[in-house]
Parts: sequence; C-alpha cells; structure tokens
Amino acid sequence: MAQIDYRALGKSGLVVSTIGLGCNNFGRTGTTTEDQAGTSRVLDAAIDTGITLFDTADIYGAERGLSETLMGHALRGKREKIVLATKFGMDMAGANGPDWDARGSRRYIRLAVEASLKRLQTDWIDLYQLHRPDPNTPIQETLSALDDLIREGKIRYIGHSNLAGWQIAEAEFTARLAGHPAFISAQNEYSLLVRDAEEEVLPAVNAYGLGFLPFFPLYNGLFTGKFTRAGGPADSRIMMVRRHLLDDAPWDTIERYQQFCDDRSVSMLAATLAWLLAQPGLTSVIAGATKPEQIVQNAEAASSWRPTDEDVAYISALFA
Repeated sequence: MAQIDYRALGKSGLVVSTIGLGCNNFGRTGTTTEDQAGTSRVLDAAIDTGITLFDTADIYGAERGLSETLMGHALRGKREKIVLATKFGMDMAGANGPDWDARGSRRYIRLAVEASLKRLQTDWIDLYQLHRPDPNTPIQETLSALDDLIREGKIRYIGHSNLAGWQIAEAEFTARLAGHPAFISAQNEYSLLVRDAEEEVLPAVNAYGLGFLPFFPLYNGLFTGKFTRAGGPADSRIMMVRRHLLDDAPWDTIERYQQFCDDRSVSMLAATLAWLLAQPGLTSVIAGATKPEQIVQNAEAASSWRPTDEDVAYISALFA
C-alpha cells in the first residue's frame, strides 16, 4: 500500500490526505464511473488506499446531483472514514428549488445544503464550499448562513472556489468583523500550464492561512505521463472531448520536462504531484479517477519522490 501523507487544511484542525479524490467523474456519461457499480469500486479503492479527502459538488454528474447520489449509496457504513467535501452555488436548473441568481443567499443555502445532505445520505458535510462568487448577495449574508449551519452541526468547515484574491481578502475581513467562522480553504485552477493563481490568489491564501486545493492539477491528465505529441489513451478525456488541449500543448517544454524526469528516474506524474505539494499553502492535490488502478497510481506517485529546492525551482522556471 502507498504511504499516504496528511496535512491540516489551512489553519484549521481538519486533517486531509495530500492526495484527494475528485468526484466530478461520478455519474459522468461515457466513463466507467457513470453508474453505481463503477463509482463504488473507485470510492472503495480510495478508502482502502488511505485517501480521506473526497471532493464533489451538487452540480456534478450527467444529471445535477448524480455524483452526490451515487456517493451517498457507496458511502453507507463508511462515512466516518472520509472527509466529505461538496459545493453549492452553481446553476442547478431548479434541482434545489428556484434561486433567482442569488445562490449565496441565506434562503438558497438552506435549500442547497438540505438537498446535498439527502443525496449524500449523511447528517453532516465536513467541508461545505461556495462554488463560485455570488455578485447578487453580500458575502456577510453568505457567511452568516454558513455560520448557522456550523452551529447546527450540518456542516463542520467552510471553503470557497473560484474567488479572486480581493474576494478572498473581503471574505476574511468580513468574517473577522462580524464574528463568523472564516473560510479555511480555497479551490482555484492551478497546474504547470495554468499559473494565474500565483499572481493574487496564492498570496491571499497564504496571507490568511487558507489551505489551497487546486483543481485540474494535472491539466486534464496531460501530466500523467501517458500522452505524447502523437496522442494518448483512446478512452481518456483529452482524446474523447478535449483533443485541443493535446494539440495546443507546448510539447518542446513538456519533452524537456520528460527528460528531467527520466534523468531522475521519476515518473512525470510523481514529479508533477511533488511540484504541486511543494507550493506554499497547498494542502492536497485533488485528482480525478475512473478506475481503481488510477487511485493506486496517484497515491503511490504522491509520496514516491521528494524533490530538492533546486528541482522545484527548475520545474517552475521551465513552465514559467
């Protein structure tokens, strides 16, 4: 079994595995996890491997809420073994009731959390995250509603996703001034090829002690080491629906990166996960999977190589 490492999420007492499971493929049409059997196999493999952080959202799945529903069935009798994270705030097309484009409002949050709890078949959510900013609702109202849910025991901690640096700062100081629990985590896109978060988001995350959880950390699988200029696995998401990512990739740089990995006898997957986990404030890399063997590969890669500071600097400069 892989040696899994664990870290506290930001300044909180919530401890999670440094490799997490992204659950956006659960219920996705055309994947091996589109049904209950496939979802259960992957979820069980993650638990058996020692992964504790499971990240989903109410909008994930071919039908809104399907990822949560499949997870609810798969987690029967296993709920206490994991840290369950989900999100609210995207357009659910009425699945949580009407929202009138105010999905950070006290009214809508109540509808959303009750719907997620029911689909997930649980009494509590460990990390409840605002999926995107709501320009129509003051952040103080959102924080106040989440504070109530924490006091009631329906959620334990709160986080956010897709906020800009200034919005992270606004939320932090609003929580302090109003006496509400503050967000403990931030999710934004971040990978070797998407480094925008380094400009304002990561400085804000580190200034306020949040735990950072990058999404698309492997750039839709491009940095798993399975792809070349000529292509990759036929059943991969890139080859099926995102071929442009392969066609537009900076292959000269990626091939230099592959040589760097080969010189150190480390896989590209392991080097990429190590580079991510070396970034200040980054707590866990949430990687998607549709097969149990991918779970094992991710877990082993996340702890198989400890880069030097020079290694990290070289990789950062290579993809600057």
